[in-house]
Amino acid sequence: MKIPGLRAADETVGGIVHFGRMLDKMRLHAAGTLPEGYYLGDGDPTWWDSRCCRFLGVNYEVLSALVLGGATDEAAMVWCLSQGRQPTAEEIQIWNAFIVKRGWRDEASQYLQADKE
Repeated sequence: MKIPGLRAADETVGGIVHFGRMLDKMRLHAAGTLPEGYYLGDGDPTWWDSRCCRFLGVNYEVLSALVLGGATDEAAMVWCLSQGRQPTAEEIQIWNAFIVKRGWRDEASQYLQADKE
């Protein structure tokens, strides 16, 4: 199901996949338009939002406050890189490959299939 205002996880901001989708989910949730059932935030360490924040070395709640305060995607990324960590090009390549393929022939496959049903 296509959700207006929610980009695909493989779209990039600052060369990093999922980051933009995470920001979209923050905004949609605050507006009350994110459908129920979407994994949002860092409540579970296996959720992509949680993994993305750990990858960047930032706190989800602080980033969310920044985004909901009006920061653009690009400004949020600049903030993450200045307040958290700056992943190398190789780390970004590995992160992107992991996220794009997550749920395809790995231990998350069964959960992804269940979510689709």
